[in-house]
Amino acid sequence: MAYNTNPKLPRIRARAVEMVRSGKSMREVSRYFGYSVGAIHNWCKKEPIIGAYEIPTLSSRPKSHPNETAPEIVRRIIELRQETGGRCAEVIHQHLLNEDIFVSLSTVKRVLERHGLIKKRNHLKRSHKNVSRPLAKQAGDLVQVDTVHLFEYDQKTIYIYTLLDVFSRWAFAKASSRINTHNSLYFVRAAVRKAPFQFECLQSDNGPEFSQNFTERIKIIHRHSRVRRPNDNAHLERFNRTIQQEFLNKMPFNVKEINKFLPEYLEHYNAKRLHLGIDLKTPIQMIKCSQAID
Repeated sequence: MAYNTNPKLPRIRARAVEMVRSGKSMREVSRYFGYSVGAIHNWCKKEPIIGAYEIPTLSSRPKSHPNETAPEIVRRIIELRQETGGRCAEVIHQHLLNEDIFVSLSTVKRVLERHGLIKKRNHLKRSHKNVSRPLAKQAGDLVQVDTVHLFEYDQKTIYIYTLLDVFSRWAFAKASSRINTHNSLYFVRAAVRKAPFQFECLQSDNGPEFSQNFTERIKIIHRHSRVRRPNDNAHLERFNRTIQQEFLNKMPFNVKEINKFLPEYLEHYNAKRLHLGIDLKTPIQMIKCSQAID
C-alpha cells in the first residue's frame, strides 16, 4: 500500500475492512471513505482474519539496494560490539580495518543504530553552552564540583557533594541522601559562604544534578567538562579519593554522622594538611599568598 503520514489512516483502514466483512460491498465502502475500490481490496488482504484495531502504514524503506552492506559485515559489526563490551563505533571501525574489512565509519554507526545498539540523546535534555576553560592563576578562578556515590548492601545510596579550588586546593564537602538541582544549588551556595575567596568559574561533569537548569540558577559562570573525560576534573577526582581514604571509609553509613564530623576533617584538610601539589603548603597558605600579592 502507498506510504502515507496521516496518523488516522491505520484506524480508517481497519474500519473500512470491518464494514466490508459486516456485509457492505467494497464499492459502498469506497464511496463512504473516499478511497478507490482497489485500495479497499488491498486493505482487506492486509488485515488478519481475526480482525485488527488498526492496519499500520508500511515503511517506505526499500526492500533492497545494490550498494547495501553485506550481511556478513553487519554480523561482524554486531559481534565486535559485543566482544568489545559495547565500545563506540570508532573503536569497532578500527577493528574492522585491522581485519581488512573496509567500510565507512558512518556505515558502522548506521548498522549499530538500526539494531538498537546506540543510546540516543534524550531530546528533552537541553544542550550546555560551551564556555572556555580559564587558567587558575588565583583562588576562585576555576572551582571544580562533583559528587561521590557511596553504596552499602541493603542500604540507600549516600551522595557526597565535593568542591575544590584548583589554584589553592581549598576543599568543601557535604553529605546528602539525594542529588538533584535543588541540592546542588544549596551545596554550592553554602560553599560560597564558607570560602575565603570569590568564585569566578565553576566546572562540573555532565551529571543530571548539574544540568542546564543548575547553570541558569547558580549565578556563577558554569562550564561542563568533556563527556567521558574525568581528567578534566583531575584535581577534584584526586580529592575524592583522598576524602574516601582518610575520612569516609572510617565513618558509619549515615548522612547525619558524616555531616557531623565532616567540618572537622575539612578544617584539617584546608589548614593543616600539607599538599605535594602546591609545594607542601596548605590551601589556606596559598589563599593568603595570592591575596597578599593582589
